[in-house]
Amino acid sequence: MKLLGRFGPRHDSHVLTEDQLGALTMPVSDDGIVVGVDQDRAPAVLGLFRPEPYEISFIGGAYLVQLIALRAAAIGARVAIESGRPHLWTPMAQQAGGGQQAVTVHPVGRLGPQGPSPASPVLVIRDCGARPPRNRLASTPWQTTLTLLPFLDPRLAGRLADADLVGLQRVSPIEAQAAAYALNLTKQDADALPAMTDELTLWCTSRVRRYVLLTPTQVEVSFLGPPRRMD
Repeated sequence: MKLLGRFGPRHDSHVLTEDQLGALTMPVSDDGIVVGVDQDRAPAVLGLFRPEPYEISFIGGAYLVQLIALRAAAIGARVAIESGRPHLWTPMAQQAGGGQQAVTVHPVGRLGPQGPSPASPVLVIRDCGARPPRNRLASTPWQTTLTLLPFLDPRLAGRLADADLVGLQRVSPIEAQAAAYALNLTKQDADALPAMTDELTLWCTSRVRRYVLLTPTQVEVSFLGPPRRMD
């Protein structure tokens, strides 16, 4: 079950002859990653990579973003992390690649062009505080930018409407009201946000709202610990 609307690349159908099949090669991977289960206990799949730039804003802790990074690397994507907290990301980056440099960590403002392509998509994670500096990277097809915000500054909440996808973990009542105004959330959603458990995330697009329960594997828990909202 797909999490939010259209996920990943979608192309017109093509027909190959039997002789042409031998020349056809493609990376063995999916166009999305599972980020938990939804209200119906069905897998919630987040489609990350598309033939156009994609922007995600996430208000919450680094734990879920680290899981997304690990799972993106597992399906063959490259992950580039721009952060002022290298101690938080470097151990994960060292474990994720299996001997290859699939996940890299860069100081704030020092992340260069990543050269994404259909065969080598890129997830850029920006962990630059609640008021991140301007992103110096150009928007590029097959590159998804995930901006991690530890909390929502009500004065900057209007920027959430510019993202293609927004994820919200537990926030304060003031933050919840600001997010509700920016994203046209219902009163029920605004009231629920301050009381959500550490495992729960509300994912929003302009058309869809879906609560997703995080379900890390035993291996992920042994490495990252149990799900948590605060870092």
